Amino acid sequence: MPAILGIESTCDETAASVVVDGFDVRSNVVATQVELHAKYRGVVPEIASRAHVENILPVLREALAQADAGLADVDAVAVAHRPGLIGSLLIGVTAAKTLAWAAGKPLVGVDHVHAHLYSVMLEKNEPPPMPAVGLVVSGGHTALYRVGSWLDVELIGSTIDDAVGEAYDKVAAILGLGYPGGPVIDRLAARGDANAVRFPRTLLARDSVDFSFSGLKTAVLYHVRGVPGRGDNVKSVAAELSERQLHDVAASFQAACVDVIVKKLRRAVERVGAKSVIVGGGVSANSGLREALTRLPVPAFVPPMRYCTDNAAMSAGLAEVYVREGRFSALDLDAVTHSQFLV
Repeated sequence: MPAILGIESTCDETAASVVVDGFDVRSNVVATQVELHAKYRGVVPEIASRAHVENILPVLREALAQADAGLADVDAVAVAHRPGLIGSLLIGVTAAKTLAWAAGKPLVGVDHVHAHLYSVMLEKNEPPPMPAVGLVVSGGHTALYRVGSWLDVELIGSTIDDAVGEAYDKVAAILGLGYPGGPVIDRLAARGDANAVRFPRTLLARDSVDFSFSGLKTAVLYHVRGVPGRGDNVKSVAAELSERQLHDVAASFQAACVDVIVKKLRRAVERVGAKSVIVGGGVSANSGLREALTRLPVPAFVPPMRYCTDNAAMSAGLAEVYVREGRFSALDLDAVTHSQFLV
């Protein structure tokens, strides 16, 4: 029963976790920075990296304490070393390499995007039928993959502009809803009419499995504030929207996002001959998307809610697959800003 200590610091969450056998989560500690970045309506890299420096040791100590374990009890140290903000990545990678060297434990570097796909295995240990279509949807990523196994992952489609989570944040800013935008828009959408506004669904070419959300974001902006140059009364804020209008805009925007995602998933399932769909990333927590996934022609697997956003359990779990295959990293492991699954 290999026990792996995982570390996550790719963006603005400092996290550590101990996972046994690739699915049994003994601890899952996350120090969030949402309040630090809220007033900027997005993550500020320098602020994020400084907060990681402050949080990394307390988070590691708490994760080991909750698991009732010490460094001597873990079999390997895993870290998400790509992709992400370079300053943030360096904190987690340096901590992982230091702990591995000091404790004489193997080091396992994993890809953060790949780990989001693996998060469906946590706690349930229910392997999805493969080949599968993998979808990672978050503030930084919207991409589709052919997943032949946990060691056989191939990119087949990605966004050509905004990630879907980024579009949620930008629309939330347009509507004056604060940051992060995903959870609040999801809550408002539940009380709105998804057919109130027919926002565009950008599908690109007939057989494309790439995404584009920039036009949708702009359509919301023009609907709320008017179209510049057309004689409309262009507003500086969305304060004039009634509560009902706000709910309807949120619901209509979310319906457009979900429709596009589901359409692309159906295309990808047909292309891959997939037996299942695997969804990970922060937007996998979205209630509208989760409901729509039940209507796919193959079963869809989503993580438990606590593993949708960035966490270290998913990296520790994925690392167990690498440990079984003897795939370890050297102590000169680099922090890398891009994903090996997005090139």
